[in-house]
Amino acid sequence: MIAFMRIRPPGSDIRVDQIRDWLTAQLHFPLSRLEPASFDASFRRYFRVWRSDGTTRIVMDAPPDKEDTGPFLKVAQLLAGCGVHVPQVEAVDRQRGFVLLEDLGSVLYLARLRGGEDPEALYADALEALRRIQQQGLPAASLLPPYDRAALEREMALMPEWFCARHLGLALDAQERALLAGTFERLVQVALEQPVVFVHRDYHSRNLLLTARDNPGIVDFQDALAGPVTYDLVSLLKDCYIEWPRERVEGWVQAYRARLAAAGDAPGASDAQFLYWFDLMGLQRHVKVLGIFARLWWRDGKSGYLADLPRTLQYVTDAAARYPELAPFSDWLERRIRPAFPAANAHALSQAAAGGPAAPVPARGPAV
Repeated sequence: MIAFMRIRPPGSDIRVDQIRDWLTAQLHFPLSRLEPASFDASFRRYFRVWRSDGTTRIVMDAPPDKEDTGPFLKVAQLLAGCGVHVPQVEAVDRQRGFVLLEDLGSVLYLARLRGGEDPEALYADALEALRRIQQQGLPAASLLPPYDRAALEREMALMPEWFCARHLGLALDAQERALLAGTFERLVQVALEQPVVFVHRDYHSRNLLLTARDNPGIVDFQDALAGPVTYDLVSLLKDCYIEWPRERVEGWVQAYRARLAAAGDAPGASDAQFLYWFDLMGLQRHVKVLGIFARLWWRDGKSGYLADLPRTLQYVTDAAARYPELAPFSDWLERRIRPAFPAANAHALSQAAAGGPAAPVPARGPAV
């Protein structure tokens, strides 16, 4: 999840000094300026560097003791082969964790969408790029690790641990844990029954950049897997950072399935089944994201995602309420989670404003 922002100059940062040395001494790059460009939820950082002729590049800084550049380089090559716009790799220092990349600019889809730009043209380009990834990328998908049961379950386990227990301070009883286990099992089943495609895993408005050529520019793809056909579609259309009316989302989903059908492959037996897959895949993703956003604050001290928790929780409650088979889970969300959330999130936001997370919140017993 990449977020672009202005950051204070890096000063005496030793890795910045190493980047300067790598560029000038080893690559003979005519460096005239270096500035922070972005950060993400991992240990990676990105710097924009100017050549003496005024053109720019991006340097990825991925400390090798914390980040492996291998998956990024592999997936970049695979995606380029699908005919989509990913940053071209110009130089690599695997030992020190530096990658010199094409600069795709800094105009995020999110900024344009929040600024009121009509989303139809932007999403048309994003959906066409996704179609290429899914259809032209089928051979490449076979080279990726599988988005299997173990991965799906591991992701959802973050919700009870980090969102329920740590963020909300709830102690779940055996009945509640059984309810979650049964719900998560159904979500795994629905994910695994879908056609398998190349999955970016974070295909959303903070990872799509508006580019003059081959829009959009696509970044943050290093965690790609081979998995369910609706996963990236959910990431885009049920975006954790911006929300659209349900009627509009359904129209986009139906149009996307028609786009796949026109290219010779219509997943699912009907539009209704595809929408069902989409909604339950979204539920799996957003259950995971509740845990991830909470963990980013409580474990890593990154408060920027707390403001996106309400939207993410709304996606979870909305999807659960749509299908009778999820009624017990939906009832539990309304009874246990939604009442506890506002005060807990406000507390976390106040702690963030004060400069750091509070001491661990004592677990509270089940409501009666």
